[in-house]
Amino acid sequence: MYHLKNLRVIGEPVYIVGNSLGGYVALYSAARNPHLVKGVTLLNATPFWGFLPNPIKSPGLAKFFPWAGTFPLPTNVKRLTELVWEKISDPASIAEVLNQVYAENSTNVDSVFSRIIETTRHPAAAAAFASIMFAPRAELSFSEALSGCRKSNVPICLMYGKEDPWVRPLWGHQVKRQVPEASYYQISPAGHCPHDEVPEVINFLLRGWIRNLESEGSISLPLLEGLDSLKQANARELEFIREGSTKSVMVRFYESTFSLWDRIRSYINHRSKLRNSATKSQ
Repeated sequence: MYHLKNLRVIGEPVYIVGNSLGGYVALYSAARNPHLVKGVTLLNATPFWGFLPNPIKSPGLAKFFPWAGTFPLPTNVKRLTELVWEKISDPASIAEVLNQVYAENSTNVDSVFSRIIETTRHPAAAAAFASIMFAPRAELSFSEALSGCRKSNVPICLMYGKEDPWVRPLWGHQVKRQVPEASYYQISPAGHCPHDEVPEVINFLLRGWIRNLESEGSISLPLLEGLDSLKQANARELEFIREGSTKSVMVRFYESTFSLWDRIRSYINHRSKLRNSATKSQ
């Protein structure tokens, strides 16, 4: 995911993409900084995180959990982490997890495996794991971040692997119900990391979605080109070339439901943002 501090280099709002917990982070960043974000794409985003109370929202409860995932680790947490880390960083455990979450069997799991093994051997790996696991709940829940993006008219696109054993299709459909105007692509076979399993497909869909936004709808969304009518769910087979062989996945598009008022409001807000940007640049 692109860190928002990179805007100092880019100098203009960006599109951000997040997978798994990174999806939550991307959504949270957009909700907190809507003026810096042109759109958010969620790839099998984790819809919740954190089990400890947030010190701002629940200061009373947070007093019973004085450590909030910061460095250095308390001694007792460090000992517990080392025991757990020894088990989950074992190559056999990592291989088992990868076999669970990667559904597209042509993915080079060996390459992913070697990169993960290398990361687990970093001196700070166990401490970083503990920091993530013991982090308190965010000030905004996933649902609240979604609502914040919607209120700020930040476009959202969903691209979910259907065979994900962790973030199942149910979660993608829940996001779609909360943000009906979001474009939702369900990809099969693909698991928890569709950008890693079928990057060719994700790149095609992502670029097409951005082109649709940048053209204010004059360019059709991916999979909708040349269709006379759009059913509630439209499935198409997408072919791509990998290492000289033709591969394919099934991609199902769930319709974006915009009312007339939604379209008018979106157009007015978009024009307002353009005028504000032009005024600032002068």
